[in-house]
Amino acid sequence: MMKTTFTVMFGLSLVLYLSGMTFGQGKGGSPETHAADHDRDANHSKSRASSEDHRDTNFEGRIEENPTLKSKVESMLPAGENLKTAASGFKNGGQFLAALHASKNLGIPFDQFKAKMMGSNPHMSLGQAIHALKPNMPEKDVDKEADKAEKEAKVDQRTKSVTKPVS
Repeated sequence: MMKTTFTVMFGLSLVLYLSGMTFGQGKGGSPETHAADHDRDANHSKSRASSEDHRDTNFEGRIEENPTLKSKVESMLPAGENLKTAASGFKNGGQFLAALHASKNLGIPFDQFKAKMMGSNPHMSLGQAIHALKPNMPEKDVDKEADKAEKEAKVDQRTKSVTKPVS
């Protein structure tokens, strides 16, 4: 009886071991094939990330190409300031638009927000900038205002260009 149990256990162990080796090779390829697949996937991720980075750094262009959004943004800009100058230094469109909204919502000049958020020592988040510019505002209200401005910026980023039909 003991010999039969040992034989069955050995057989099952061997089957499990061999099936593990087969599954470990995945698509039936060699370790070199898997390394090539990994490299291809990594390169695809890098190219997608770089195109997303490029898209974020060109947010002024996306605003310029969308007349509806451009009009809205220009209405929030300080008098005499153009889009390119106002947006320079911001890492992405969301950050820029949120700063514009917070400026408008709180009645704080945009250039003060920009100075706090783009300052060299150190950069501040939108919430930190609001707190620095409105030190007497309760922290809970600072958070609400930052969230509100960020939500408004997200809505703006989803704004589609409205084209009028040709008569």
